[in-house]
Amino acid sequence: MKIIAFGASPSKNSINKKLATYAATLFENAEVEVLDLNDFQMPIFTVDIEPAIGQHELAKAFLAKIATADILVVSMAENNGNYSAAFKNIFDWCSRITGKVFQEKPLLLMATSPGARGGASVLEIAKKAFPFYGGNVKATFSLPSFDANFDVEKGEISSVELRKELQKLITDNF
Repeated sequence: MKIIAFGASPSKNSINKKLATYAATLFENAEVEVLDLNDFQMPIFTVDIEPAIGQHELAKAFLAKIATADILVVSMAENNGNYSAAFKNIFDWCSRITGKVFQEKPLLLMATSPGARGGASVLEIAKKAFPFYGGNVKATFSLPSFDANFDVEKGEISSVELRKELQKLITDNF
């Protein structure tokens, strides 16, 4: 079983990438590949530039990575209550190639933030939108107060209750 995991943020120290990476390790007998959105930087999508560029090679590469997955583990960064601009741009370029960006792959959809709401706004937006783009959302998980609930040195959720909750979601849905 192959898992593609990524945090939907371009930050080099993305807390969402840390959460997605950790969650992917909780699947038994899985090969995990963690994507970095910085490897897929493209010009800002616009219908004015699309005719000159066509289907961007990095969008094709991102979709090819998704195609190799049996399961997707995605943790959404919340910027002003919505997707990060970097993720939205990749998504926009990819959606011009195929409307089914997530290719009907089973999806563990998550979010975290330094605040107590744990990226709840962007998680709700993505949970409603992704099924229209081939996202087979099997479970969602929000990690509130990242700094208080995640041990960066160990690379794992430090809250026993939240760790058990995430593991149960994985066990019950995948």
